[in-house]
Amino acid sequence: MLTWRTLGALRVSADGRDVTPTAPKVRQVLALLLARRNSVVSLSALTTELWAEDPPRSATATVQTYAYQLRKALHGGEDPGPGEPGPLVTHAHGYLLQVGPGECDAEEFAHLTRLARTALAGGDPAGAEALLDRALGLWDGPPFADITHGPAVHGHALRLKELHLQAEELRVIAGLRLDRHRELVGELKEIACARPLHEWFQGALIITLERCGRRSEALEVYGRLSAQLRDELGLDPSPGLQRLRQHVLTDRVSTADLDLLPG
Repeated sequence: MLTWRTLGALRVSADGRDVTPTAPKVRQVLALLLARRNSVVSLSALTTELWAEDPPRSATATVQTYAYQLRKALHGGEDPGPGEPGPLVTHAHGYLLQVGPGECDAEEFAHLTRLARTALAGGDPAGAEALLDRALGLWDGPPFADITHGPAVHGHALRLKELHLQAEELRVIAGLRLDRHRELVGELKEIACARPLHEWFQGALIITLERCGRRSEALEVYGRLSAQLRDELGLDPSPGLQRLRQHVLTDRVSTADLDLLPG
């Protein structure tokens, strides 16, 4: 059984044995095939990923060579032979990488996040939190962290990062519904520090701090965000965040205030 790891450094294993290709261009080919797994990727798409707008004259033949090297790597360095089955399937104008259920970490992450969203909507924040812990635990860094990104893989990585952000939001919501305010403070401070202009996470930190009885810190977070938005973007905090500040001042903050936050 092959397993594919994309949430961090690219890794491929076959029954526990590492078969990750080492050549940079072959790894780029594999990254795009994984991003579009179980779909045919055309030779032109692979050429654009590898060389953008300046492919060599031998681009098609070179891509075919990289595909052969990839097929060989996935078979443990041995030539698989023309009739031997494998995950990389050749089509008339491109290649398809066959990835089964449960083999790719990105697919498992998306599946667990969907289950968590359903659990949260169904009134089961504890179940949602457990699922999200599993989902977020699959991440070991940015997607395809050790691969040169062409345009398609770059777009795919951005999409995965957005899904990761949504999973973090869901985990915060689940934690707040479970009254884990004190446990969430440190985590939210770290996230908010990394995203100083992200109003949802800043607002969630404000709510969490106020619910812990740390009103002055909550107001400091609001003041800092307001100053940064004004200085860097010429904007005021969203109306929802302004209402949240009033709730902090009047001691009326609740978990329901998450609905005020933009997102």
